[in-house]
Parts: sequence; C-alpha cells; structure tokens
Amino acid sequence: MPQTRRNARRSVRVLGVASASVALALGVAGNALACDISEFSAEATCDGSKGVIVVTDKDATKTPAIITVFLENNGADVKQIGKQNIKGSREGTTVTFAEDWKPNAIYRVHVKAGNQVDEDITPNLTTPSTACGTEDSATPTTAAPETSKPSDSTSAPAESATPAESATPSAEPSESASDSTGTTPEGTSSNAPSPAAGDSNLAETGANSNTGVIAGIAAALVAVGAGAVFYGMRRRGAGSGR
Repeated sequence: MPQTRRNARRSVRVLGVASASVALALGVAGNALACDISEFSAEATCDGSKGVIVVTDKDATKTPAIITVFLENNGADVKQIGKQNIKGSREGTTVTFAEDWKPNAIYRVHVKAGNQVDEDITPNLTTPSTACGTEDSATPTTAAPETSKPSDSTSAPAESATPAESATPSAEPSESASDSTGTTPEGTSSNAPSPAAGDSNLAETGANSNTGVIAGIAAALVAVGAGAVFYGMRRRGAGSGR
C-alpha cells in the first residue's frame, strides 16, 4: 500500500507538470500567432505629383483589420482622412489613402483588429519636409522659358539699332552728295572765271585778235594822214615860190 500511494503521487505530479508545460506552450504559441500593433506601419509618400499615405499590415494570421487615418493639430484630430479594411499577410499587405499632405504635417493612424488590437500606430506619422510636385513645378519656372524674355528684351534694342545703322548709310549718301555738289560748283567756279578773267585781261591789254586788226587800220589811217599832210605842205611851198 505505501508503495502504491507513492507511485500515485508521483504520477499526479508528473501529470501536473506536463499539463502546466502544455498550457505554457499553448499560451506562448497563442501569443505568437495573435495579431499585434507592431505588425502595422504607415508612411507618407508621393504618387506622381500627389501625396498619399500608405499603411502596411504584416499580420501572418490574416486577421481582418480596420485602418482609420486622422489629420492632427496640436494633439487633436482636425479631420478624418479615410477608413479602409485590410487583411494582412506575412509578406505585407498595403492600403493607400489619397491625401495631398503638407510638409511636416502630423497624422494619427488607428488600427482595429478584432478583439486583439485597438490602438494607434506609434509614433504618429510625420510627413516629409518637401511637398510632392515641388521639384516638378520648380523646373518650368527656372525654366528657361522665363529666361527667354530677357533675350527678347535684349534683341529688341538690337533690332532698333538696325534701323539706326541703316539710317546712317542713308545720311552718308546725302553728305557725299552735298560734298560732291559743293565741290563741283567750287571747281567749276574756280575754272570758269580763269578764262573769263583771261578774256577780260586780253581785251584790256589789246592782245586780242580784233585789237590787232583795229591797230593796223589805225596805223594805216595815220600813215594816210601823214602823207596827206606832207603832200599839202609841198603844194603850199610850191605855190609860195611862184
């Protein structure tokens, strides 16, 4: 009897230890398979030029969850951005909220997964310091398209200078014409008076061809007169001698 009781007590102890071990193992396994908030994450990214908030669920148990996103201001909800259902996976399942977020904005992301999770993803989501589409919008403005305006403004004076240059040659022919017309009268006036002056000088000095004829006639008349005088004197001398 004493040995039988001892064996029974040992058997009970062994069963108790085994049951406790199984219960502990089941508890650990249950906790390992349960959905946990650490399996959820949120990120603010860009879809082209628009902002989006992406929430990822890596719950291997695929427990259905509800994701709700709120815009925060000074620790209070400003507005609800949206609410979506999600079922996670070991690789990760994502849901996207279209939100044109501002730089350094804060969002609260709440997760509700059955009776296992009902809390926020911590810390709250803070958006990047650069908004979406900033680089794309900056490209056209530096663009060069605007730098074409100074080139137009600089080309305008060049075009206006062209008529000025063309006006200059038009003025030059007038000056040359005036010079040519000015020099021509001077040349002709300097040359024309010289023969006129020569003619007047020749007329005054008697060097003209008509002057010689007149001088010859005058000399002939003087000779005839002298002969007549001489002849008359002889006749008078002869008359007085008789």
